[in-house]
Amino acid sequence: MTAPMDGVPARPAQEPLRNGSKRRVPSTRAALGVAVAALASSAVVNHRLARRAERDNPPAGSFVHVQGARIHYVERGEGLPLVLLHGNGSMIQDFEASGLIDLAARQYRVIAIDRPGYGHSSRPRRTVWTAEAQADLVHAVLTQLGVERAAVLGHSWGCSVAVALALKYPDVVAGLVLASGYYYPTSRADALALSGPAVPLVGDIMRYAISPILVRLTWPLVLRKVFGPEPVPHKFAGFPRAMALRPSQIRASAAESALMIPDAMKARGSYADLKMPVAIIAGTDDRLIEPEAQSARLHAEIPHSSYHRIPGAGHMIHQTATAALLDAINAAVASADRDRGQLAGGMSPTETRMSG
Repeated sequence: MTAPMDGVPARPAQEPLRNGSKRRVPSTRAALGVAVAALASSAVVNHRLARRAERDNPPAGSFVHVQGARIHYVERGEGLPLVLLHGNGSMIQDFEASGLIDLAARQYRVIAIDRPGYGHSSRPRRTVWTAEAQADLVHAVLTQLGVERAAVLGHSWGCSVAVALALKYPDVVAGLVLASGYYYPTSRADALALSGPAVPLVGDIMRYAISPILVRLTWPLVLRKVFGPEPVPHKFAGFPRAMALRPSQIRASAAESALMIPDAMKARGSYADLKMPVAIIAGTDDRLIEPEAQSARLHAEIPHSSYHRIPGAGHMIHQTATAALLDAINAAVASADRDRGQLAGGMSPTETRMSG
């Protein structure tokens, strides 16, 4: 063996490092393989749970095909059409469980729509489903159903769609009811955090393998936030949680979280253009959307609007203050009827409000 030269380490001293490095490579590969297998197993389980949820909660209504999407809706009652648009992460069963559909159907032709990606409605990926894009879709649905004029209620993210519908198709919207809505852009760390499953590829892995588990674990916390400070009512047990945990619905919810602020930025300069009766309703203790910064500000920007504050209520006022929400609907419809009478008499609604 040749003696080492001064300043040059002997070769045997390097051997443990090389051997240790070689041992770490198989360990890393093994860990990666275990992680991939775990994600794949989770994705398979979540896929099967999603299919089971759909079997256990079959469609309660009918379908129409518009703009490449298969849209599920429930129709009940007779009279002036009343369109119900649910919020982010929700579906028709939210309005059903609240009792609002049955109450409103006593005097209206209620049309509750599963927005794209929720409930039993599809959400084609080639479309960016902004509030305006969804407004076009809702208008197409109403056209197929022969609806020429309707009152429209939006809750939470559904308010953005309702407003976009009223701005683009004002002749169709007789009256607008906006419950717990988000109208002005603010800093929302939660919107950014919840947008992950909408990102292509990485988001697909999240929504199939990871997000359903996280949502199951955090479900009680989410309910406390959206219902608080009030308790979750017993009737909410009729809401099918398993349907909300499906990867397809998680993608829709994540996409709308990402669109929340941009859509508000686009719409904020147009609210004064809403000329139909507008009823704004919000809980004073909403923990998800600050009512004074959103609903009260919108009321100030639309002089002819009415603002219904529900003391002590949170975000889910259709569940906890169903009768008050129906009162707001009735008020908007009554105002719309007065406007039509004034137009028939040759006086514009604006002139009447100014003279009053």
